[in-house]
Amino acid sequence: MDQRTATPAYGNDTAMPVAAPLTTGTSAALTGGVLCLLSMSSVQFGSAFSASAIAAYGPFGTTWLRLIWAAALLAIVVRPPVLRYSRAQWQTAGLLGASMAGMTLCFFAAIERIPLGLAVAIDFLGPLAVATFAFGLGWRLVWPLIAGAGVLFLAHDGHGWVGNLTGILFAFGAATGWGLYIILMKKAGNAFEGLQGLSMSLIVAAIVATPFGLLEVSRITVEGVVAVAGLALLVPLIPYALEMIALRRMSTSSFGILMSLEPAIGALAGFVVLSQPMTALQIAGTVLVVAASAGATATGR
Repeated sequence: MDQRTATPAYGNDTAMPVAAPLTTGTSAALTGGVLCLLSMSSVQFGSAFSASAIAAYGPFGTTWLRLIWAAALLAIVVRPPVLRYSRAQWQTAGLLGASMAGMTLCFFAAIERIPLGLAVAIDFLGPLAVATFAFGLGWRLVWPLIAGAGVLFLAHDGHGWVGNLTGILFAFGAATGWGLYIILMKKAGNAFEGLQGLSMSLIVAAIVATPFGLLEVSRITVEGVVAVAGLALLVPLIPYALEMIALRRMSTSSFGILMSLEPAIGALAGFVVLSQPMTALQIAGTVLVVAASAGATATGR
């Protein structure tokens, strides 16, 4: 992997080599695209498979266990030199870790209360907002409006509104965390070598999630701790690692366009794993959210 020299990271005059973004050639872009698809599938199907764990141990308890497992496993593999990072690197890892914790806590609390497809669609408004504001406002405000219409379609099953207000608010909280995550993930990928930035961020995320996890610690069993280990690989460890690597191999705009497929994959996972059917109106809503995200990113290049 190509490397470049960053600002001193050891607290002295020794420069720490960090991974530089790879060129966005055809081969690198194709590899990044495959990694994105694998990441999205892992997130959405992992979330769907987590339904039983969330019911048993609570959304906060499940999230806490996931983050602890993910942080521990990646730290063993990466072995980040925690005492040699600069203040700027610690700040980046801290902010990214806090956004990861908030995003994951809110998302699992949301899918406990509302259908997965609706939760993912609302969640995706975060990245859409990032794309819209990053590329300028003006006529591009049409994309959030289209996405908003799609969310409304998803929230109605033809007979009435689905979900509840608490679940929807949690989904919007997850959207805020996801928007921050996208901004900070690329920064962390450029500030650290390899997966060290992700490892440090997951450690911070596990610490931030601890007070929330302790609220549901009475529901957690030894069997549950072991069972969640496998789920932690699907969400968040593997997806986060794949996305950090993908962002080094492709442009942010291409990444955003590919990630626009996530609501559709979430709806598919909800249907296949959780038997959450979708009406024609809800399918149309999913299409609108996907189209709005792709359009916002494509027109901002």
